[in-house]
Parts: sequence; structure tokens; C-alpha cells
Amino acid sequence: MFESVTYLPLLGKPLIAYLGILTLLLVLLTVSIPLMNKRGFHAIPFRWHPWFAAAAVCLALIHGAMGILAYF
Repeated sequence: MFESVTYLPLLGKPLIAYLGILTLLLVLLTVSIPLMNKRGFHAIPFRWHPWFAAAAVCLALIHGAMGILAYF
């Protein structure tokens, strides 16, 4: 049942692949916010850091659950 959602093809690739890429990008963005602010580049205010971290954790949980539940 979960296989049909997990491996749903979008532009030729499964949904789980896109969620994994998006999760990785959110983690990298979350890490880069304090680093950029420390170096004086304030394009993204530090107050956004917890929001990006929470979004990354939520997407990681969804991505992991989809991967595990596809085999049950």
C-alpha cells in the first residue's frame, strides 16, 4: 500500500528521492544560516534557523517513514 505512494513517479523519479533531496537541502540551509551570520552575511536572519531545522526534521521523518513502510 505505501509502495504506491513512496515510489510514485514524478518527472521519472520516485517521490521518496525528491523528499530525500529536499531534506538534504533543508539541512544544508539550516547549517548555513549561523555560519553566514557569523561571517557577517545576514541575508537570512537567525530567527529562521529553528523553523528550517523543524522543517528538515519533519521531512526527514516523513522520508524515513516512507522508506521503511514501503516494505511492510
